[in-house]
Amino acid sequence: MNALTTNFGPLKHGGNLNQATAQYGIPLENWVDLSTGIITNGYSVPDIPAALWQRLPEADDVLHESAQANYEAQHVLATAGSQAAIQILPKLLLSPCKVAMYAEHAKNWLAQGHEVYYFDHEPDAQLLEHSAVLLLCNPNNPTGQFYEPETLLKWHAQLAQEDDWLVLDYAFMDCTPEYSLAKYSQLPHLIILLPLGKFFGLAGARVRFVLAEKSVLNALEYSLEPWPIASPARFIAIQALQDITWQTSTRISLVQQSARLNALLSQYGLRPNASTALFQWLPHCSAQAIHESLASQGIWIRYFADWNALRFGLPPQHGWARLETPLLALS
Repeated sequence: MNALTTNFGPLKHGGNLNQATAQYGIPLENWVDLSTGIITNGYSVPDIPAALWQRLPEADDVLHESAQANYEAQHVLATAGSQAAIQILPKLLLSPCKVAMYAEHAKNWLAQGHEVYYFDHEPDAQLLEHSAVLLLCNPNNPTGQFYEPETLLKWHAQLAQEDDWLVLDYAFMDCTPEYSLAKYSQLPHLIILLPLGKFFGLAGARVRFVLAEKSVLNALEYSLEPWPIASPARFIAIQALQDITWQTSTRISLVQQSARLNALLSQYGLRPNASTALFQWLPHCSAQAIHESLASQGIWIRYFADWNALRFGLPPQHGWARLETPLLALS
């Protein structure tokens, strides 16, 4: 368990291909981007009615009802992507307190005066006892660790008994809904953040749902700017959430693609030690050198210096052969 300081630069995410292009001199269109963990064959965006570009967003459409049905949640609130909720929650929940969490969220909590602690795998009993907020990504990004629903419900009960909070970031959960606590999200002292970006391939729509008891969502909604989600994005999100056939077939396909990627990496001596349906996690003593070698050939993956590890997202259909060629050279 480590206390975090306020020495945070800009948060680094995948998908920064302009940086890769400038650094390696490879044209943008020649990259195979495996850095984001976003599905490559995402939901096919339907034709958007022209009138939606002319009107302000309608809050009484069926976006919230579609999300409630899809996630089996009693109450939901749509926000403009991840950052809207991540930035407001530290202001909303508590006066400055101890928060145990995954590091990506830390900057916003530190900015509001909270004392942030980072843990490697699971919070221990002491951390649970002394933290007013426990924030987990499930499955964890980038390590791929899953927390079982029974374990999370046990931790939630411990926290709620002391009027403390469990906050769950489900950025990669849509692939494995059996692990989700969405159907419990009406419980006091539980907040779930659920985006459309990774599984649906709609990161550009900037739509995320917050699941919680109604009083929490009312307070959060009051803190948001008016019309946080544009009408076209709302329209696309509704279509995606209601297309259960696409979701079911996509989950099956992603499991198959994930197994294929795991086998390909293992074939060339890069055996992942954890995975989700959308990425493979690979600690390796030569992680930086592997990252550089692949980047020099137009394959862009995530390198995590603190872990000396790599994260491989799923290739697009044309990207499998492109990936295998430099892997063969490494073996």
